Amino acid sequence: MITSEQREKLRGWFAGRLPDDLFESLTEVTADREEITVVGRIPEPKPAGGASDAEKQAALRARVQEFRERTREDRMEVAREAEHRFGKKVSWGVECGTERALFTHVAAPVMTRLRQPERQVLDTLVAAGVARSRSDALAWCVRLVQRHTDDWLGDLRDSLEQVQRVRAQGPDTDPGDAPGDDDGE
Repeated sequence: MITSEQREKLRGWFAGRLPDDLFESLTEVTADREEITVVGRIPEPKPAGGASDAEKQAALRARVQEFRERTREDRMEVAREAEHRFGKKVSWGVECGTERALFTHVAAPVMTRLRQPERQVLDTLVAAGVARSRSDALAWCVRLVQRHTDDWLGDLRDSLEQVQRVRAQGPDTDPGDAPGDDDGE
């Protein structure tokens, strides 16, 4: 988990490093232990007046694909620098109109130990065709919890940041040794 200050520094680095014409705006920069995800807004296509919903959706998807192909080299260059500097993989995404698309992102393995009742939940999801495997079923459960507890998780993250700030003020802490302060230089 990174602090608000570290998140702001990360967002600032990307805001300063990205080519000015890459996005209309930098929408989101998020990070965890393995990955930094950068999402920006791109201009919507302008279909002819009276276009159907299907035509508008197709235009949005085509705009996202065009952006992905056209900007690949620029994004790869920034990602290489960021991966060297921050020690994490960089993933990209865009928002275009009502469409949000992530291009490539890390699917990190997570080891867990489950008792039989929890395994039965996963096995039921697999048997019902909701998931292809226990791994997919567990990811489905995490997404479900995330969707229904965003406020609670936000409060929990805020509390963790407060704990990190208090720990950093402890008697054995050197202010220059804060985790994540390494700028890679």
